[in-house]
Amino acid sequence: MGEKVLIVEDDPTLLDTLEYNLSHQDYDVLTASDGHQALQVAREEQPDLMILDLMLPGIDGVEVCRILRQEMNLPILMLTARDEEVDKVVGLEVGADDYMTKPFSMRELLARVKALLRRERLIREEMIADDGVGGKQALVFGDLRIDVSRREVTRDGENLHLKPREYELLAFLARHRGMVLSRDLILERVWGWDYDGGSRTVDVHVHWLREKIEPDPKNPTRIVTVRGVGYRFEG
Repeated sequence: MGEKVLIVEDDPTLLDTLEYNLSHQDYDVLTASDGHQALQVAREEQPDLMILDLMLPGIDGVEVCRILRQEMNLPILMLTARDEEVDKVVGLEVGADDYMTKPFSMRELLARVKALLRRERLIREEMIADDGVGGKQALVFGDLRIDVSRREVTRDGENLHLKPREYELLAFLARHRGMVLSRDLILERVWGWDYDGGSRTVDVHVHWLREKIEPDPKNPTRIVTVRGVGYRFEG
């Protein structure tokens, strides 16, 4: 079987439909119908990706996402029947990697799953390359240190406890120090997909990063905005 995908959905019809379509894409599909079961299956099976409904009985999707983010680096695609911007931001804030509103196109969902899994494979390959002979174990910019092998970031020796996507964004920017990177390129390389309106996703994560790594977040000197284009990392 292929990569493991855990579907967490309390609607039996939608759960069966997702399981059928993903199975036919050669994924090893696991299922759960509530938050408690989702946590149990995720911990026992260590899936490669989770499709997580926001509204679940018992523990809701937001709390499931928050808990798992503390325990494992698992790509999470969040589903919701709502169409509110605040719900999307909440989902991203607790660590969801992507977000789709019901009803959605099955073709688009499969494309998002494929993109997220591809991005995770690229990240693992980068980590292996960085751990190889001659690979950099850390990127250091003054008081800021990015430990590539441990995926940890410290400032003045203090661990910043970045969320997985925050770390990946910072590492990508740092590896391309001095280069102007468009929001579309950042979405493609860090999130693994091209998303209409996704620039807000990039901007929100840059804002969170600045709060943690900038001496003065309101006047950033490390992650600099290039108006009309994107961002440049100065270190």
